[in-house]
Amino acid sequence: MPGDYIQYGLLIALAIALLIAAFTDLRRRQIDNWLNAAIALGAPVFWWSSGLALWPDVAMQVGVALLAFAILCGLFALRVMGGGDVKLLTVLALWIQPLFFLQLLVVMALAGGTLCIVLGGWHMIRRQKDKLAIPYGVAIAIGGWWVLGTHHLPTAGASIGL
Repeated sequence: MPGDYIQYGLLIALAIALLIAAFTDLRRRQIDNWLNAAIALGAPVFWWSSGLALWPDVAMQVGVALLAFAILCGLFALRVMGGGDVKLLTVLALWIQPLFFLQLLVVMALAGGTLCIVLGGWHMIRRQKDKLAIPYGVAIAIGGWWVLGTHHLPTAGASIGL
């Protein structure tokens, strides 16, 4: 029972961290390293509170995070993605089960496409000549909230007696 409170407290903290990431990326086009580090450091506590076994559960989480990092570094090298976005997605892979991580990527892509259309239209309406910078941390946060809301938080009330 105390593990449930810790687990849901950590999920709420993750949701707040995603809100901070979206807000800072929207304002400054930057996701701070301290925020990514805090999310990464919270993952082992989440694994423990969720009862994940070191093998194969935790190993799978770390493996997916390493694979995501390798692929996203390639996108960063091609200048398609920012460094903060790469780090944020990598640390989220430590928290989210592999199948749900794929769902996060799909929702993120849909939200990112919508964001590109809206901000691109706004950019054209204002007749700005400078390069359009998309705060993709917002789309990553939307994907993260989707996964948290659909796979983790609906059971919170039932398991703690609310």
